[in-house]
Amino acid sequence: MNLNELAVNVLQQQRSTPDLIADALREAILQGIFQEGQSLRQDEIATQFGVSRIPVREALKQLEAEGLVTLHLNRGAMVSVLTAKEAQEICEIRSALEVKAMQLAIPKLSTPDIEKAAVVLEASDQTTDAGLLAKLNWEFHATLYASAERPRLLTMIKNLHVNCDRYVRVQLAQMDYQERSQKEHYQLLDACHQRDSKAAVRLLKRHIDTAGEQLVAYLLQKA
Repeated sequence: MNLNELAVNVLQQQRSTPDLIADALREAILQGIFQEGQSLRQDEIATQFGVSRIPVREALKQLEAEGLVTLHLNRGAMVSVLTAKEAQEICEIRSALEVKAMQLAIPKLSTPDIEKAAVVLEASDQTTDAGLLAKLNWEFHATLYASAERPRLLTMIKNLHVNCDRYVRVQLAQMDYQERSQKEHYQLLDACHQRDSKAAVRLLKRHIDTAGEQLVAYLLQKA
């Protein structure tokens, strides 16, 4: 898939133009169509979408807030480069926020919540597509956290996931990592099913911390 195909897909949706453009550019970055450090020319993007530069500028500001794009005065926009140090900090913040979300969610988790999360894991077992796996990974976690009823907290967590997503996809493409991640997901789901808050928190923290350590190691290696 290329940027033109992404543009066609999102422009069919009934949403504001800046949001649609942000969706397409985000996916282009996550898929590696736009590489880290690559310049994003507003005029070229505007031409691609058949719009003025104004909605493109607004879309780029959205992506800057998510940490995917860096805007430079007089130099335009570029795809952000995530350093190992930044990745470590992001994963540390993720660990703290997601543990809190899990603690708040477990007392309110319903049977349909558990069943929905199980369906997501089953779908993950049926694919090796890294992009789809990354989306299902977020859907699994978001399903477990939703009952916490903390929309701002969930938005913060989602932004942290998005910021690391392009690198997580590389990890998920490795079957040994995916198998281990899935095993940890099933253990976490079982703890949630048992409404065992202590076990769920322990498993979740270990899951995030381990993934963070591997991500940092990967970024150090490629630096």
